[in-house]
Amino acid sequence: MSFLEIRNIRKKIGNVEILKGIDIELEKGGFLVLVGPSGCGKSTLLNAIAGLLPPSSGDIVIDGQVVTDLHPSKRDIAMVFQSYALYPNMTVEENIAFALEMRGVDKAERAKAVAQVAKTLQIEHLLTRRPSQLSGGQRQRVAMGRALVRKPRVFLFDEPLSNLDAKLRVEVRAEIKALHQNTHATIVYVTHDQIEAMTLATKIVVLKEGMVQQVGTPAEIYNRPANLFVADFMGSPAMNMLKGTVVAGGISLFGAKGVTVKVPPSVTASLPEGKQVILGLRPEAISDEGSADAAASAKADVEAEVTIVEPTGSDTFVTGKLDGTMFTGRARAETAVTPGQTFHFVFNLDKAVVFDPETGNRMG
Repeated sequence: MSFLEIRNIRKKIGNVEILKGIDIELEKGGFLVLVGPSGCGKSTLLNAIAGLLPPSSGDIVIDGQVVTDLHPSKRDIAMVFQSYALYPNMTVEENIAFALEMRGVDKAERAKAVAQVAKTLQIEHLLTRRPSQLSGGQRQRVAMGRALVRKPRVFLFDEPLSNLDAKLRVEVRAEIKALHQNTHATIVYVTHDQIEAMTLATKIVVLKEGMVQQVGTPAEIYNRPANLFVADFMGSPAMNMLKGTVVAGGISLFGAKGVTVKVPPSVTASLPEGKQVILGLRPEAISDEGSADAAASAKADVEAEVTIVEPTGSDTFVTGKLDGTMFTGRARAETAVTPGQTFHFVFNLDKAVVFDPETGNRMG
């Protein structure tokens, strides 16, 4: 049975419908990430779960209890904000213990709970400091500790890493991952960063304009995107979208160049020849000859002019151009390639997904 259920949640503000019938289920101990571009409704949905913004219709159920009309304080939910929201006149220890003090927990038990949380988050040495004496990453740990000490039924994180620099964001992200693994807490996490979504989640919900585009594990979302929006939004660099035409031997790409690639028959078997499609391939499915997957059952060799070379240290992203169509592949770091030269790309078609350009949905 699902621990958290979001049933047909709608939210209308004025004449604008922000959430358009959201249905999501999350098991106890799961890590649900709501991801999507700005304005897609993810923070509105989080606030509806918290009780800060009542939905226009629908229900929110936690552990079998309908909480839609309950006051936020009665839902047993803890929220970690983007802005930390710490009390500046209190020490770290007092900030963490405050919620327990308001509940009437005795001093000895409060001290024990704070010590345990501080050890988990490795902030024991900060307990006597005030927020103004902390770095951004330390403040975020304290905010997490204040939520964790309450042992709520559900944790809500509202873009908690967006105020941190790139290096610190990676560090704190790892701490949140470890926190979930160690505590088995049930977490709902909002972000617009698809890397955060992929690395943290047990389940991802991709939102666009107040509607769910796809729900699945990180692997499902990445490898089997439900539509063109999910395919383009999730992944960096984005999935290559190559326009093609169904032919007798598979799919013909690159217009006049006429490169025909074979794809699983289940994808094209029911499609008439001449049908226009979009072939999706992640950059790692397009490689140099030396790093191509030898176990791939379907491959295609494509010679194309190199337009951009992007070394990243561990890899080199190479953008090719053929008959006006651009695509990006991932080659070995030591690959010697320069713009303007012709490069031998290898397409791993085992990794291909095919979309209908009319509906935008994945086929097969």
